[in-house]
Amino acid sequence: MLRRSTTLAGGLYLAGSCSDLLAGAEKRRFKLGACDWSIGKMGEPAAFEVAKEIGLDGVQVSLGTLGNNMRLRKTEVQDEYRRSAQASGLEIASLAIGELNNIPYKSDPRTIEWVRDAIDVCQALGLKVILLAFFGNDDLRNDEAGIKEVVKRLKDVAPKAEKAGVKLGIESWLSADQHLDILERVGSPAINVYYDLCNSTDMGYDIHKEIRKLGKRICEFHAKENGALLGQGKIDFKKVRESLDAINYTGWVQIEGAVPPGKPMLPSYQANCKFMRNILG
Repeated sequence: MLRRSTTLAGGLYLAGSCSDLLAGAEKRRFKLGACDWSIGKMGEPAAFEVAKEIGLDGVQVSLGTLGNNMRLRKTEVQDEYRRSAQASGLEIASLAIGELNNIPYKSDPRTIEWVRDAIDVCQALGLKVILLAFFGNDDLRNDEAGIKEVVKRLKDVAPKAEKAGVKLGIESWLSADQHLDILERVGSPAINVYYDLCNSTDMGYDIHKEIRKLGKRICEFHAKENGALLGQGKIDFKKVRESLDAINYTGWVQIEGAVPPGKPMLPSYQANCKFMRNILG
């Protein structure tokens, strides 16, 4: 198969779009996706066209925003996403509620409905993971009252998630031990950790020890660097692969960020895709 190589300014290198590695995706232990907001198509079905050009297996999609009333809850919007995914030959990988960073789950009553409805969206689209974001206004660090309220709300929604076979993944600045404390207090297998490799590294945590400690309670991963291509930043992805093997992780790894300053998204993500294919096999 003919492959083309391009060297970009600043040393950015990519080989093809890594689409030559897509064959047999359904048989792979790992599937590679990207967050719709990271590829410039947040809340847009057109994200699948971009993901196909990158060479990914699928897209992590957003439930919506306050401004569009979490539009993916609408049946007609779900139909748009199905058609776009099918046309591209890719998958809807998982669901994310990033708006929780602005409208916090730990305090705003509107978010209770959003999380409950997100489970219905997962059932409609055949998804198994919902990312619950706890950054910005939803930061849980040094906020025991906020954690207590989150535990209460998760306890209330957990039975619905369990029945639907959906995992709610907490993504936050907290350590593995702090996450496990929340999971123990909720007491449901439906509540998991959405593990962001870069965020945890930036917090100074030993991500390899944390991954092993969390084990099966990790529902999905973000492969991310801030301001660098994957493999050219802080994270040793070869060691990450060893950690994934240690917990027998199988599933989606979503690329987020990882675009050098001043560089275009598309070739950066094609390079990130190729790099992660080599890591994940």
